[in-house]
Amino acid sequence: MLKKKLFTFITPIAAASIILAACGAGSESSGSGSASEDGTKKIVGGTEATFAPFESMDDNGNIVGIDVDVLDAISEEMGFEYELKNVGWEPVFSQITTGELDFGAAGITITDKRKETYDFTDPYFEATLMIVVPEDNTDITSIEDLEDKKVAVQINSTSHVAAQKVLGQTNPNILAYESQPIAYQEVINGAADAAIGDNTVIMEYLKNNPDAPIKTIEDDSFEKEYYGLMVKKGNEEVLNMLNDGLKKIKENGKLAEITGQEIE
Repeated sequence: MLKKKLFTFITPIAAASIILAACGAGSESSGSGSASEDGTKKIVGGTEATFAPFESMDDNGNIVGIDVDVLDAISEEMGFEYELKNVGWEPVFSQITTGELDFGAAGITITDKRKETYDFTDPYFEATLMIVVPEDNTDITSIEDLEDKKVAVQINSTSHVAAQKVLGQTNPNILAYESQPIAYQEVINGAADAAIGDNTVIMEYLKNNPDAPIKTIEDDSFEKEYYGLMVKKGNEEVLNMLNDGLKKIKENGKLAEITGQEIE
């Protein structure tokens, strides 16, 4: 079956400079798991398209990246259509909760805390966190060295949690933003001493910005993380559809071809 793919661009929310910044976005259409004109099942998802190589905007305003390729492969196997909207990081979570979206695909790490509110597919990508510092830095060599530093992170991400473990839950030296690239830019600008982010995303940023005056630090204390597609807790119809498709592309090798990883 020929699968139709639709993308909608919604301008992401402006970044907040402190951890208590208010974030939110609206969407006129809701994720109802409806049928398209030809009767094909259609679901609506949300993302935050500044997270290359998993999702970003191309020159034509289309969302592209690893997550899109994974969704394309899953939907082709399962014979459904999907629409992916660029709503921003925090709105992905809130709009799944309210039912405006059927699923989230934004390099979302599966965590026990998130599983209290949402259901996840099986993992499709393995990642870990990494530290970014100015290229002339000499005093930060591990996450423990961040204790008295200003640290930029993506709000309500696993990097945010990692910073809170070292600096404390409400430490004003944790600077939380809507996207990871903004966090890296704050290091470049001198507003932050360091940033924490996902390793694959940081390396993609450095590949696309080879002159950026920053360098990376790996820390073995960061645990492996696994990305999954996310749905509202109890939405078994969409979860099973995504999971069944994910299982198929794992078995036929398409997932490994897309991600460059073999994952159980």
